Amino acid sequence: MSNPLRRLYGWTLAQANGRYAPRALFAVSFAESSFFPIPPDVMLLPMCFADKAKAWRYAAICTLGSVLGGVAGYAIGALLWGAVGQPILEFYHLEAKMDVLEGWYAAYGAWVILLAGFTPLPYKLFTIASGVFGFPLLPFVALSAVSRGARFYLVAGLMRVAGPTLKRWVDSHLEWLTIGFAVLLVGGFVAVRYLVG
Repeated sequence: MSNPLRRLYGWTLAQANGRYAPRALFAVSFAESSFFPIPPDVMLLPMCFADKAKAWRYAAICTLGSVLGGVAGYAIGALLWGAVGQPILEFYHLEAKMDVLEGWYAAYGAWVILLAGFTPLPYKLFTIASGVFGFPLLPFVALSAVSRGARFYLVAGLMRVAGPTLKRWVDSHLEWLTIGFAVLLVGGFVAVRYLVG
């Protein structure tokens, strides 16, 4: 692994079995649901590669962190919209989409949260919006657990079934996968900005 990307990938794999890796995974999962741009999948994958026997445990950590982070995002929207929520969405240039999202919540309700939790859409927008629009908290938590859990357990399941094969494939296509991941990440924000309204 000579180039910087491959060195970083190697370092990440080496850290994935480290003492603090589960805590870091939880922290990233929590933060991504309320303000952080990078999804926890970037840690979940190498951790599952490093020890596929712990894949279900790692998926549970991701799900718990993400749901609790979603509750934090909900609280930001419900209690701290002007001071915290609005600046977060302004940072991502998403604040103008709140009017459209209000219509989506009125028309589709639970489906909005399920879709946002499973796809590359920026989930923080929807956690904050759920608080702003007063979506009931307990259904929000349940829907978040279902959609985020489905996403992370799908990744963990793939790692358990085909981990070594997938790792070899990732090792040989790392540069293209990094580009694809960046496209998905940016694409989620672009989809919200240009397709929502």
